[in-house]
Amino acid sequence: MELAIIQDQIVPLADLDSSYLDRGTFFGDGVYEVLRSYDGRIFAFEDHMERFQRSLSQIDLSGVDIEKIKKQVLSAFAQAKLENCAIYFHVTRGSAMRSHGWGRELSYNFFLTITKLNSPEPIKATGVKVCTEPDLRWKRCDIKSLNLLPNVLAKQKANKQGCFEAILVDSRGDITEGAGSAFFAIKDGLLITRPLGNEILPSITRKYVEILANQLGIKLIEKTITPAQAQQADELFLAVTTKDILGITEFDSTLISGGKVGPLTRDFERAFYEIVHSL
Repeated sequence: MELAIIQDQIVPLADLDSSYLDRGTFFGDGVYEVLRSYDGRIFAFEDHMERFQRSLSQIDLSGVDIEKIKKQVLSAFAQAKLENCAIYFHVTRGSAMRSHGWGRELSYNFFLTITKLNSPEPIKATGVKVCTEPDLRWKRCDIKSLNLLPNVLAKQKANKQGCFEAILVDSRGDITEGAGSAFFAIKDGLLITRPLGNEILPSITRKYVEILANQLGIKLIEKTITPAQAQQADELFLAVTTKDILGITEFDSTLISGGKVGPLTRDFERAFYEIVHSL
């Protein structure tokens, strides 16, 4: 008899709930998005949905009703009644017996959670410490896929060292991005970040940082930098959906901006606050 064990219970395989056969569990075969709300309004909703649709197309996951998912997200958000929250959702290719090739069109699985967001102000006030870790991810980091084990392990190693984030470094010795964030440096009044490509996620928060740089009259340069160059920067900061702009005060044990959040980073924080509360 074909069977399965769930925790301590043995069940016939034929009776197994399809959720246990999700290709997302077997293979990370799916994509996800994380949005957030400010004062009861979802920020950059269409930007996130466009990226989500691109991720679906890049892994050849067809048949997903984007308009239906939009309605599900908005309906759940309305029912949650949380003014400041994180909205996570993912779509997997579907459920089937474990096989690398899916062979036929499956019905996709959709999952969503809405959770309350605590204010990031305490860590925004002090800034955060970061450390570098090797970038061991796959070669399509521009796809927001469920394959996050290298990110998780790097983040955990950073946390064990008392750091908020792991800054990933590729085989050439260049910084790609944070394990869960976009990375920026400021040097001689210039804003520096890695060019978009397969190596990094097209961050929505990054997109708005670029807009704000133009508003603030700060020139943006897209180029790669090394950890040693980052340590010589005047200021460093992270951009992440759930926490906005986070100043970096320590990079691989080297103090940045005298161990305080830098003045231009504070300008970006204030400008970002204004843009999200003016919608």
